[in-house]
Amino acid sequence: MNNEDLRAFTARITQANGSELVVIVYEIIMKDIESAKEAFSAQDYTKFTRDLDHAVKFVNELINTLDFKYPVSYDLMQLYLYCNKQLIQATLKKEIGPLESANKVLSSLLKGFIEVAKQDKREPLMSNTQQVYAGLTYGKGSLNEMYVDPNQRERGFRA
Repeated sequence: MNNEDLRAFTARITQANGSELVVIVYEIIMKDIESAKEAFSAQDYTKFTRDLDHAVKFVNELINTLDFKYPVSYDLMQLYLYCNKQLIQATLKKEIGPLESANKVLSSLLKGFIEVAKQDKREPLMSNTQQVYAGLTYGKGSLNEMYVDPNQRERGFRA
């Protein structure tokens, strides 16, 4: 995952509620798997291992945040353990075959959580964060991106 991806995920996390945060975690895992496949193709086994270790940490985070008062959590636990096993197996054997099966399970779960997140109207989990509004402006010979938060009047200069 490159720095641009990290900044994008960070901006999304600051604005996410619980359901959206789960979607972001899935997307991070899948991005790590994609990056690991690219590293494998380039025969960069150090990056391959690092990307898969990062993905395993996020799968473990999904496991640790399950709420077992809901019966579906037991099913999710089994799926997460399977994905975890596949990621570890790919790391140890230095092969991408197990990544395909893990990615298939995760993409199916992601589709379901995207639908849940669309219906979740709760407030973001983080408060007192900068609201992100993105826009592009044209400068002489360049394209500039800017973020503006109309609610934070104490930011910037006062005349």
